[in-house]
Amino acid sequence: MTLEFIGHVGARSGSDVIPPRGPVVDKAYIRELAQSAERSNFDRLLIGSFSTTPDNNQIAAFVLHETTRLGVMLAHRTGFVAPTMAARQLATLDHFADGRLGVHIISGGTDEDQQRDGDFLEHDERYARTDEYLDVVRRVWTSAGPFDHEGRFYRAKGAFSVVKPLQPQGIPVYFGGSSDAAIEVAGKHADVYALWGEPLDQTAETIARVRASAARHGREGRVRFVLAFRPVVEDTEEAAWARTRELLEIVRQPNRPVHGGGRNSSLPMNVGSQRLRQAAARGKVLDKRLWTELAGATGASGNSTALVGTADQVADALLDYHALGVTSFLIRCFDPLRDTPLFGREVIPRVRAALAARALEPALSA
Repeated sequence: MTLEFIGHVGARSGSDVIPPRGPVVDKAYIRELAQSAERSNFDRLLIGSFSTTPDNNQIAAFVLHETTRLGVMLAHRTGFVAPTMAARQLATLDHFADGRLGVHIISGGTDEDQQRDGDFLEHDERYARTDEYLDVVRRVWTSAGPFDHEGRFYRAKGAFSVVKPLQPQGIPVYFGGSSDAAIEVAGKHADVYALWGEPLDQTAETIARVRASAARHGREGRVRFVLAFRPVVEDTEEAAWARTRELLEIVRQPNRPVHGGGRNSSLPMNVGSQRLRQAAARGKVLDKRLWTELAGATGASGNSTALVGTADQVADALLDYHALGVTSFLIRCFDPLRDTPLFGREVIPRVRAALAARALEPALSA
């Protein structure tokens, strides 16, 4: 199975534990982080999308311009542009990217964030809209001639695009969401299904649900899986756990920095966040070294669980998830400029080497 490591970059330096600094769009920071990730064995960078932050399409174009090998995982919120237009925009960017583009489909993070941009659809309706949206997008990407579409959310007459994705198999579609509505759409459309960093048993359960959904749509074996973690990697296990205590103190401060989509007044009710809170209620540390305490302290408003330990220990934990069928890991660092090269230098080569050694075992024992 292929193995992919995905980092993360925002418009400027900062995270949920580091106050934002620099200009709102900090080209020097974006360039430094992107080039550091490229040198450090990462395959892509996630570029998120929120209603209050700079346009991530422009950030993606800049990242692609400033790198030569690194791909991007561009978050794309459905429902704000016509799917015919989105199909052309993404296909065009794929040409400028030399085929390095992936698109992460977002049906809606929170009601508050959607409503800031005028989207008032209910949760399940958003996923129904995404289903139709992706039907149209893929048809624009593949149709040899004009076509008409009339659906519940979109209508088009004579839709066609002369620009198709540069990648022969199309732009890979990443897709997230843990609700029943999300799983059903994922089974139909996802090339890569995205999970937050859940315990091994919950991860296996979700993978089984997505695979069953894909089979219902005649896509058995066609969905890969990406799991998102926050790494805490230090020279010793003791130092790593000491850092978790420092991080916990920061997020428990009443005026802690907020980075990304802003703070909501109530606990996020999306199913993914609910599942992380359930995991946190089971214990502060699950499996070998899955730290859930941060998710419990923050309400699991996003990617908020961490693998904690030395590089060898974290690599070993990642291999347990790979054994379940996870072939991509999304690594969002607490201190991006420090932790991105550290993880890329110390952890990624260990995981790749271990998998290569395992692949050789059957031949050596024959």
